[in-house]
Amino acid sequence: MRTILRILLVAALCSTGTAQAVLNIEITEGMEGALPVAVVPFAWTGATPLPHDVAAVVSADLARSGRFAPLALDRLPARPTQTAQVDYAAWRGTGAESLVIGRVRPREGGGFMVEFQLLDVPRSQQLLGYSIPATANQLRRVAHQISDIIYEKLTGERGAFDTNISYVTEERGADGKRTYRLAVADSDAYNEQIILTSSQPIMSPAWSPDGRRLAYVSFEEGRSGVYVQEVASGKREKVASYQGINSAPAWSPDGRHLALTLSRDGNPEVYVLELASSRLTRVTENWAIDTEPAWSPDGRALVFTSDRGGRPQIYRLPMSGGMPAGSPERLTFEGAYNARARYSPDGRRLALLTGEGNRFRIGVMDIETGNLRVLTESRLDESPSFSPNGAMIIYATEIRGRGVLEAVAADGRAHQRLGLSRGDVREPAWSPYFK
Repeated sequence: MRTILRILLVAALCSTGTAQAVLNIEITEGMEGALPVAVVPFAWTGATPLPHDVAAVVSADLARSGRFAPLALDRLPARPTQTAQVDYAAWRGTGAESLVIGRVRPREGGGFMVEFQLLDVPRSQQLLGYSIPATANQLRRVAHQISDIIYEKLTGERGAFDTNISYVTEERGADGKRTYRLAVADSDAYNEQIILTSSQPIMSPAWSPDGRRLAYVSFEEGRSGVYVQEVASGKREKVASYQGINSAPAWSPDGRHLALTLSRDGNPEVYVLELASSRLTRVTENWAIDTEPAWSPDGRALVFTSDRGGRPQIYRLPMSGGMPAGSPERLTFEGAYNARARYSPDGRRLALLTGEGNRFRIGVMDIETGNLRVLTESRLDESPSFSPNGAMIIYATEIRGRGVLEAVAADGRAHQRLGLSRGDVREPAWSPYFK
């Protein structure tokens, strides 16, 4: 099983000043039939340049979703910043169905006021308009919030641009020593913050339901331990460091429990840890390897990977109040290898790693029907994670021997690559909506 083998490999590696990496997004495949939209550069009346180009961020967000095809700037017939300046006939000639215009102005007392309108070009009417205050540090986040507002208005679904991703980077120095970093960034990979640096491996970051904490595995003491860390303050606590394997933490939807894999009793099994009391409950018991638990959004089930049937497959265990409420049932039957399942936010689908031979790709399975759709064409994918609106899946893969992050639309029709300036990047996890 790849997961356990990797844990053992990391353990073997353990026995034998932080520069930030930069991520850049490349759209590798757009969505067929994407909605044409025009985002006009926002007007700015200040004396010095803005720290961020709000319209450019909005345009990039919409393009990354795969649902929209923003017009290139050289195709814009005009650059209006007020609705009275819009010549709808000219804009209909571009094919754009929606038009975004806006302004940024200095705010009395400091900061900025960002104003924008979303216009329906064919109907020559305004769909919505907002004014949002921002400081210089908040300007890019406000741009993501604007993108979310536009996305929801045009698709009827909540956007996920104003969220975060976490990931692990690994870099080998000139002396051959490895440096591992646990990072958090905006959903478009900007504003990277390193929250942990170690000479020993870091694995399996998992967001708490409120988006304020990360659980992860660190080998900093020479063996695996599970930690919970506040993202903002850096305050952290070691919650599991038993003999053997301590791995694969997963938060319950209420934030009270962590499911995790331990081998404290000899065999890798799934346990549930109640964080407030430190009470530990073993929820699987089988001769096979049981690992990679994930909670359903309603907290009534855990899925996990097990080779109890001879090959790694996904099983579901009913849960109630953090305790088992039935026996495990097998969910996956298509393919020789299925692992690392994660629920979609609506609880209807599983993103998972599916393999044949030496090829491992990202798939999505409809839980009710059991139908499995493979979304990627790469060879060594791992660690799928749904965006909080269920529209995209971020995952790790390998390109020319180097770990990179990619994202794919949950229906497979749009792809993007998050390139790292140096080193390998792995173990991505998409945050929930902030609470």
